[in-house]
Parts: sequence; structure tokens; C-alpha cells
Amino acid sequence: MRNKVALIQMDVTYGDPKVNFARVNKWVMDAVQSGADIVVLPELWDTGYDLERLDVLADKDAHATTEFLSDLAKQHNVTIIGGSVAENSKDGMKNTMLVINRNGELVHKYSKLHLFQLMDEHLHLVEGQDEADFELDGVPSAGFICYDIRFPEWVRKSAVNGAKVMYVVAEWPKPRINHWRALLQARAIENQCYIVACNRVGSDPNNEFGGMSLAVDPWGGIVTEGGDEEKMVLAEIDLDKVDDVRKRIPIFQDRRVEWY
Repeated sequence: MRNKVALIQMDVTYGDPKVNFARVNKWVMDAVQSGADIVVLPELWDTGYDLERLDVLADKDAHATTEFLSDLAKQHNVTIIGGSVAENSKDGMKNTMLVINRNGELVHKYSKLHLFQLMDEHLHLVEGQDEADFELDGVPSAGFICYDIRFPEWVRKSAVNGAKVMYVVAEWPKPRINHWRALLQARAIENQCYIVACNRVGSDPNNEFGGMSLAVDPWGGIVTEGGDEEKMVLAEIDLDKVDDVRKRIPIFQDRRVEWY
């Protein structure tokens, strides 16, 4: 089974959801014209890191954003890994990933578990309480947001649950972009799965972001990789390769969970 994935390595207009919605609408249309089965957006594509104004900017229960992505998915018959958006929930402000299938149905909702103190997330957001796992067109999958990838035990949990593709969305700063690439390759190799990761480009008043969106295969090979400019990064993933690699080196059978 093969899927063509479009990673939307876009710039995000700081604190202006209206502009960002319009830009995502165009990017999705471009991705569909390129033959994409799945479109992946970056982290906080709606507001950027305008955390101090989330009480004004955040979408109540992510309702309007879900409706917007659902309409796009149905209109274009495409699956959308909706990056993440600012959600004003009953528990507080959250950084939330939305997964919409080609029928426009909300398949999964995941709010970021690990908050990044260097960018003051802990001062403005609350941690999610969600599992990362979901199924997409019959494929066991998982979704993570940016800082999550520095916690291999969290990612491994999804691999043990059978995830063959892990989607990562981010606003990863340019000064640490070498960590981004290394961590994603490591997560792919140790979990013998595809890592499909979308990072934004551009800057906001406090940060510059590094792009380098990429897909990594279960051997750790780079399938495709973007630079640091705004673009759509296309990748084709072959899900049969996951089963092949897991048969060759049976790490999940050889785990000694009684020791760790």
C-alpha cells in the first residue's frame, strides 16, 4: 500500500487566523492538484506562537477549525493531518492536532502532552490528556507535536501499539534544526516505522523557524526533505516496507520489558 503525502511547509502569519485560513485553503488545493492522498499542516498554523493573545485568538473547542478542515477534506477527497491549532477548551488553552479523513470526519484529536518551557508554553497552555494513536484508512498511525519527539518513551508506546506511520507537526526553531533531523531519524529507526514530519518556516517576533520538513522510512533513510523556504514537500510512503523491516530485525519480540 502506497500513499502520496504533501507536507505544507508554510510560513504562518503571527496572530492572524483569517489570513492563515485563506493560505491553508490554497495550499490544500495545490496539494490535491499534485496528487496528494494526505495533506499535513504544521503546528499552530492558525495563530502562530502568539500565546499571550490566545484568549482572543483561540478557537472554542476547535469547532470552527474542525469545520473548515472537514469542508476542505470532503470537497477535495483528501485526508488532512490538520497540524495543530489553538483550542480554547473547558480545561484551558490547548495546542491541538486535528485528523480529518477524506469523508470530512474527525478521526482523532490530540492535544500536546509535553509543553516547551523555552517558548513559554507552560505559562499559557495546559497539557493534553489524549492518546496519540489513531487509525487512518485502516493503517495504525499516531500523531505528535514538536517537543513530543524528545521523549522516546512516549513515541515508543505508539509503536508497541502497532503504529506504522507517525505524523509530527512542529514550529521547530532554526537554531536547533540539526536536533530535529537527528531525532526524527532516530524515532524512525528505533520504532521501525515511517516518520512524516511537517515544520513551518519564517519567523515571529521572538523566533526563526527552520523548515526541513521530511519523511523518514523504517530504516532511517530520508525519503524526501525540504529546505528552509516556504514550499510543499511531497513524499511517497510504501507501508509494506514497515512489515518487511520489522520481520528482518524483530525488536518488538526481543524487548525485555521486565527490565525496563
